[in-house]
Amino acid sequence: MAALQRLGLSLRHSVPACRSGNFCRFVTSARARAKFYTDPVEAVKDISDGAKIMVGGFGVCGIPENLIGALLKTRVKDLTVISSNVGMDNFGLSLLMGTKQITRIICSYVGENVLCEQQFLAGELELEMTPQGTLAERIRAGGAGVPAFYTPTAYGTLVQEGGAPIRYDHDGHIAIMSQPREVREFQGQHYLLEHAITAQFALVKGWKADRAGNVIFRKSARNFNVPMCKAAETSVVEVEEIVDVGSFAPEDIHVPHIYVDRVIQGEKYEKVIEHLTIRKDEDGKARSSDDKRIRIIKRAALEFEDGMYANLGIGIPLLASNYISPNLTVHLHSENGILGLGPFPLKEDEADADLINAGKQTVTIRPGGCFFSSDDSFAMIRGGHLHLTMLGAMQVSRYGDLANWMIPGKKVKGMGGAMDLVSSVKTRVVVTMEHCNKANEPKILEKCTMPLTGKRCVDRIITEKAVFDVHRKKGLMLVELWEGLTVEDIRKSTGSTFTVSPDVRPMQQVTP
Repeated sequence: MAALQRLGLSLRHSVPACRSGNFCRFVTSARARAKFYTDPVEAVKDISDGAKIMVGGFGVCGIPENLIGALLKTRVKDLTVISSNVGMDNFGLSLLMGTKQITRIICSYVGENVLCEQQFLAGELELEMTPQGTLAERIRAGGAGVPAFYTPTAYGTLVQEGGAPIRYDHDGHIAIMSQPREVREFQGQHYLLEHAITAQFALVKGWKADRAGNVIFRKSARNFNVPMCKAAETSVVEVEEIVDVGSFAPEDIHVPHIYVDRVIQGEKYEKVIEHLTIRKDEDGKARSSDDKRIRIIKRAALEFEDGMYANLGIGIPLLASNYISPNLTVHLHSENGILGLGPFPLKEDEADADLINAGKQTVTIRPGGCFFSSDDSFAMIRGGHLHLTMLGAMQVSRYGDLANWMIPGKKVKGMGGAMDLVSSVKTRVVVTMEHCNKANEPKILEKCTMPLTGKRCVDRIITEKAVFDVHRKKGLMLVELWEGLTVEDIRKSTGSTFTVSPDVRPMQQVTP
């Protein structure tokens, strides 16, 4: 009882009494949780040899340039780096690879980074390839305290089966390989068990931070920065501008200060654009001399429907969007965090390094479009919120297996987001490709010979010769045929058996 009396007395002294017509106010400290730095080296100097760090960005969009530069100065080594991509040669993470400060990378896409490939094949670098959406969700789960989760992405692929090289010996033999994933079945569909990722440090690039430590991002530079900021013991955020508290509304904050430990204003930014792409008159329509591609593009354009949400791969699928009827509204999605994707900019000075598509090309955004983080983007994909995924392929099997990310014995760029894009049974998957490869070998086969991107996931195949519908149990059915070709012509150039629809018709083309 005496203790309760003392507590009551204490509260009466510390909390002002409420009076009629007035509100009680609780006095709290205005001191920010985040610590602010002026020197990027000071902000990262306690990252020690052997540390595990996350580095935000997508390609080189939204990367923490100044913090990467600071690591070059500290000479910290034996780093394990988690990143969506590995940057360009001589920029971004490549700078740390050039000084051999990184020993292991967990990423989804290597792309054209020659240095990364050389170090990997020489046994100097460990490389763990993870589907992009799975990587985003592993990071998000780490920040949310979820140790593991099941995902439909990559079932039936090398990711699930294991055996992909992670590190080579100096003599070229595989020293470390990926392990098989646990598989469970839920409601008739197979799912892989994936484990969360956390790190000791996250190096993040924001646009602005207020003096409380709240952070906002600009356009598509949000990408992996948001989930990474939440998944590390210490998050270090570099921004272009530090502003006073109240400079942006509370509802506009992308990362609240509870996730932010350190903030620094970057001194300068190169903001390199990986693929500067400008709209030209000939970009709108394919070249008239390219008959095969025109044929495929004009047929693919008929797959769009009014109100549809669609994700289009680079190349023929993206070109097909130029033929969408003005009477249709199609919302284009880009897996790096854009909905309402617009065309390439008209002029070079309209290009924005913070606004790129999944192919790292400069783009625009249409009225009503929006931006979001990579983990949200892949939640849309896996959750079946897209109506259509259209992408290219190296091979498609009789029952709809897809191979489009790896040619054994040749350079492996990585699977990127393709495995995620074909993972939902709710999303229609359309493949656009030439009927045969450069060696005139069929790309439609009884069984794929290349590593799979997805198993029994393709719904339709469009080539310059024909259109096939794919049934997951019955197989291929020829539904459209290019004028002048016969069913026998198609059989000779197809490496799989197929049935012919009783209503087979001439191959359709969008009208101008």
